[in-house]
Amino acid sequence: MTYRHIHFVTGRLAEHALRDVVSQLQVKVGFQVTIDVLPITVAALMTPTWIAKHLAANPDADLVLLPGYCQGDLTVVQERTQARVQCGPKDLLALPEFFGQAPDRTEYGQYAIEILAEINHAGQLELPASLELAKQLVRDGADLVDLGCSPDRYWPGVGDCVRQLRDAGIRVSIDSFDRREVEAAVKSGAELVLSVNSTNREYAADWGCEVVAIPDQPQMWESLTDTIDYLTQQRVPFRIDPILEPIGFGFAQSMGRYLRARSEFPSAKIMMGIGNLTELTDVDSAGINTLLLGFCAELQIESVLTTQVIPWASTSVRECDLARRLVHFAVQRRTLPKHLEPQLVTLRDPRRYELGPQRLHELSQQIRDHNYRLFAESGEIHLLSQQLHLSDANPYHLFDRLMETHPKNMSPSHAFYLGFEMAKALTALTLTKHYRQDQALDWGYLTREESPHRKSNGTKPLDAQPDGTPDS
Repeated sequence: MTYRHIHFVTGRLAEHALRDVVSQLQVKVGFQVTIDVLPITVAALMTPTWIAKHLAANPDADLVLLPGYCQGDLTVVQERTQARVQCGPKDLLALPEFFGQAPDRTEYGQYAIEILAEINHAGQLELPASLELAKQLVRDGADLVDLGCSPDRYWPGVGDCVRQLRDAGIRVSIDSFDRREVEAAVKSGAELVLSVNSTNREYAADWGCEVVAIPDQPQMWESLTDTIDYLTQQRVPFRIDPILEPIGFGFAQSMGRYLRARSEFPSAKIMMGIGNLTELTDVDSAGINTLLLGFCAELQIESVLTTQVIPWASTSVRECDLARRLVHFAVQRRTLPKHLEPQLVTLRDPRRYELGPQRLHELSQQIRDHNYRLFAESGEIHLLSQQLHLSDANPYHLFDRLMETHPKNMSPSHAFYLGFEMAKALTALTLTKHYRQDQALDWGYLTREESPHRKSNGTKPLDAQPDGTPDS
């Protein structure tokens, strides 16, 4: 829907940032703007009832856009204006996307890569634990759950485990070179066997399911082609995995083997086991997973096998699920995989906004109550209140300086609150993230939402006067 005139509602704190964003946005989108700065510092504390009392309705507006954190029935605001009333995004920096100023995402979310998620040493788990873990992997995005067997220990219960998972509607693959384990698994419903080479391929025709063809040793290309020829002759369905090797142990050459596999077998299914990189490299796995799935998307590698054992790769399935959608969109649309999937940006933030020293000083002069506002800018935590502006890179020093002012409103619960918020602010400074008081730091798909600071013991909200009304 197109709007001619939009009436933005905000608080004093976000006013200047909003004006900066809207001034650029209105030129691109082509609407008229009025900005209604209500008498409150933190816009997230607005309620529809309070907004209705303070709203300066503009008769020319056909849309009144409220802050995204406004909660409740908007009917009371609607009664104050003839325009449509709705909430915008929670982050005002997301306004361009809100008004369609982002890449066309009509088909975003589609994917072509299948995720196999391995349960390592599955035979060492009790059946109920295996089922719960498999269900969680599926919720995270796995298409198949791969039961990893121990090479030095026979698993007599593998058939029961496969049957339990299949009864729950979960697709299963079996990762074993033990003929007895494989036969029990496929008999109970496993649809894929990892893996076959010259040592066990002669049994594959009897299993009646798809297998993964691998070389006898990663560098032995001829052994892989021999196995492929054998499986083709025996009419055994297969996918090829040339084996990805760790950095320092042939990583670059192994990537070349996937290129060769696609060149020599242009119509074959190919799988990449990506755990050799994510599990064996000292780096958070999201970036590696995204890069490898991008390679797979360009090469039409249709499946990946991942594990999530080591802590830095413990959410690999979720990462792969997000990454396969991102890379599919980028490859199919021939567009950069940028500004499309913020959930994969976890350690730092896609965007930051700072008020700057002058604006912080102005705010400290405008505040007329003794509550505290916190900001993380220019390497320091800033604490603002009525005629007060303290800043320090060390939150302990900042709190000591605050106590030197002999504050009268420093209860134990308030001190705990400030300590909690300062810890978040320090984390934001450390990682150059965007800090917003009373809101969770943005960790992408790992974000844990926080409730706004509302005390249930009768303590007033952060931005309230002693009588409970927002500051004015």
